[in-house]
Amino acid sequence: MDNSFTHETYISPFTWRYGSDEMRNIWSEVHKRKTLRKIWIALAKAQKTVNLVTAEQIADLERNKDAIDITRASEIEAEIQHDLMAEIRTYAEQCPVGGSIIHLGATSMDVLDNMDVLRQKEALGLIITLLKRVLSLFAIRIKQTWSTPCMAFTHIQPAEPTTIGYRLAQTAQDLLDDLTDLQRVHNSLKGKGLKGAVGTSASYQALLEGTEITAMQLEQLVMEELNLTPFIVATQVYPRKQDWRLGSVLSGTCATIAKFALDLRILQSPPIGEWSEPFGKKQVGSSAMPFKRNPIHSEKIDSLCRFVAAQVDVLWHNGANNILERTLDDSANRRVVLPELFLATEEVLITAERLISGVVFHEEGINHNLLRYGLFAASERLLMELGRKGANRQEMHEVIREHSLKAWPLVQRGEDNPMQESLSNDPRIREFLSENEILSLLDASEYIGDAPLRAQMIYDQIIQSI
Repeated sequence: MDNSFTHETYISPFTWRYGSDEMRNIWSEVHKRKTLRKIWIALAKAQKTVNLVTAEQIADLERNKDAIDITRASEIEAEIQHDLMAEIRTYAEQCPVGGSIIHLGATSMDVLDNMDVLRQKEALGLIITLLKRVLSLFAIRIKQTWSTPCMAFTHIQPAEPTTIGYRLAQTAQDLLDDLTDLQRVHNSLKGKGLKGAVGTSASYQALLEGTEITAMQLEQLVMEELNLTPFIVATQVYPRKQDWRLGSVLSGTCATIAKFALDLRILQSPPIGEWSEPFGKKQVGSSAMPFKRNPIHSEKIDSLCRFVAAQVDVLWHNGANNILERTLDDSANRRVVLPELFLATEEVLITAERLISGVVFHEEGINHNLLRYGLFAASERLLMELGRKGANRQEMHEVIREHSLKAWPLVQRGEDNPMQESLSNDPRIREFLSENEILSLLDASEYIGDAPLRAQMIYDQIIQSI
C-alpha cells in the first residue's frame, strides 16, 4: 500500500482545501490509532484490577502508545486483510512485555466504535466553539444595525420595511437553537461499551469467571477511564441511529447558514444592491469579465451545505438497514461520511465567520430601495391614521390604491416614486391630515414596528449563551 500522497494522484479537497488542520488531525489515521491504543490501555488497566494483566505489561503498552507505524500495519493488513488485527499485531510487535494481552476478551467493534465516538466528541467540540465565534460576530453586527431600516422582501418582491439587525437576528435566533442542539448531542453521545461480538458480553463474562467483578463492572471501569458513557444495550455495534442524529444536527446548522448565504447572494445582486461580500483588493471575480464581483464565499457555503445535507441520508440508511446484530455495509461509507460531515460543516462556519465580519451594508442602495418601494408600504400607516381621524376606511383604501397603481409603472421604469407628492396633495386626504402629517406618515424609515427591540432581545440571548 502506497502511503505517500501528492497532487499527482487524487486526494480529497478535505485533505488540503476545506476545513482546519485541527479537524483533519482528529480524523487522521495517526490520531485514530493513538485513540485505539488509549482504549486498549484502558481495558488492560481494568483487567489489572483482577490480576489478568500485570503493571509491567501496562507500562510496556504506555511506553509505546505513540509509536504509530502505519507502514508496518499496512504490510500486515495486505497479508491478513483485517485492518484492526493489523494494528494489534503492529502494537504487539512493539511491546515485548505487554503485547500478548492487547485486546484481551474484546471484539473489533468494542474498540472501533468507542474510538469513533471519542473522535466525534472531539470534532463536535470544535464545531461548537466555532459556532460560538460566529454567533459573537452576529451579535456585533446586530448591535450596529438593529435600528437601521431597509426594505423587507416577501416572494422576492418588496414588502414592508424592516431593519438590518432584525434580519440578522433571524439567522442568529436559528443559530442559537442550533447551538443548543449541538450541545445536547455532544452531551448525549454514547459509546458501545465493552459487550463483545453480539452485545451480550459473553466473552468478558467467561474471561472474568472466578474474579470479583462482572462484565458490566469491567465495562464501567474502562468507560470511566475514557470519560465515555456506554449504551446499556448494543449489538456488535452501537445503534447507528446515533450517527443519524449527529448528522442531522450538523445538517441543521448548515441549513441556517445556507439560508443566510443565499439571502446575501440575492441582496448582493445589482437590482437590489444592498449587501455585498468582502472583496479583496487583488481578488479576481471572473477570468472572462474583469468587472465581476461574484459572491463566491456564499456560493461555496451553499454548495457545501448541500453536500452535508446529502450525507444524512446515508446515515439514515446505515441506521435502518443494519440487519440484526450487525452487517458490514455501513463500514466503508462511515470512513468517508463522518470525517467529511465535520470538515464540510467546519468550512461552512469558517467561511460564515469571514462573511459576517466583513459583509458590507451599502447605505446608498438601502436608502434607494426604501425611497423607491417603502412608500407603498408606508401608505398602510397612512390608511390607519386616516381611519383614526374618522375617514371611511374603504374609501381611503381606494384613494391610496389609485395613487399606487399610477406610481408603480413609473417605479418599474426606474423613475422616482411620486406617491409622497401625490398623496400629500390629494384633497380627499388633506381633509383629515395636514401635508406635514402625511409626509411624516409616509416616511418608510419610521415604519419598522418593534424590530429594533426584538433584535436587541436576540443580541442579549447571544451574549448570555456564549
